[in-house]
Amino acid sequence: MADVTNALEDAVADFGRHLSAERDVSPHTLRAYLGDLADLCAYAAVIGVTEPADLDVSLLRAWLARQHALGRSRATLARRTAAARAFTRHLHRTGLLQDDPGLLLGAPKRQRDLPDVLNQEHAARLLDTMDAQGPLGLRDLAVLEVLYGTGVRVSELCGLDIDDLDTGRRTLRVLGKGGRERIVPIGEPAVRAVQDWLRAGRPSFATGDSGPALFLGVRGGRLHPTTARRIVHDRISEVGQVPDLSPHGLRHSAATHLLEGGADLRSVQEILGHASLQTTQLYTHVSAERLKQVHRQAHPRSTHPD
Repeated sequence: MADVTNALEDAVADFGRHLSAERDVSPHTLRAYLGDLADLCAYAAVIGVTEPADLDVSLLRAWLARQHALGRSRATLARRTAAARAFTRHLHRTGLLQDDPGLLLGAPKRQRDLPDVLNQEHAARLLDTMDAQGPLGLRDLAVLEVLYGTGVRVSELCGLDIDDLDTGRRTLRVLGKGGRERIVPIGEPAVRAVQDWLRAGRPSFATGDSGPALFLGVRGGRLHPTTARRIVHDRISEVGQVPDLSPHGLRHSAATHLLEGGADLRSVQEILGHASLQTTQLYTHVSAERLKQVHRQAHPRSTHPD
């Protein structure tokens, strides 16, 4: 007979297997949810709750209130609420809970900070003055051109294969979150940078184990996201007079500049691979802030107080 003190923890472990096998969540999300639910189990054990059937909305609310009292961020509280709701829904569906208390939990609104972005002058300075000599220089320029020119995520960039680039149609086939594939446009400067890398850079790094990977590390393996992030930081630092950004900052910049150039929100959503239009709408606020700044600086009768 199983130890009853482990019943709730066993249910969390079963939920983790469900997420991994049937929901195809990312390893990062899986780790975060299981960590959140381990904290819930520990809190429940302190007050004597060790069975899934004894979870109720009062316990869940008390646990979340405790998180708030400990100073957890809005983002953490929102994620922990989502983890609890997903867990109790799973327990209800599998018959371990008669009712689903997670339905009674309110979801705290997650604070969305405006992302840092390059302005168009900074982007041009970065890409037009970067040292692109030798195989490393050719690779790094192609990496930055693709990140900014298409708005892909760094993980998506590192997952690209050579035949994902269609130079005739100037498109890039991208495998995004949840295994969703999309086709994104890619501009001529990025195409040219990738072609230069393939012609005069990649052969210097390629080995018999390189496979079809578009971007390679110096040892011939597929470029790792950590290396791609370092490339972005290092190259921005070398150029100077350009704000330091991560690869995600280049993605933010691409989205913002698309909207400033007149692209509609739905098209930007498709390009970025956002599942929800609400995520893409963040960039309308970025563009609004940029326009307000321009108005303050350029209009003789600007009256913005901030």
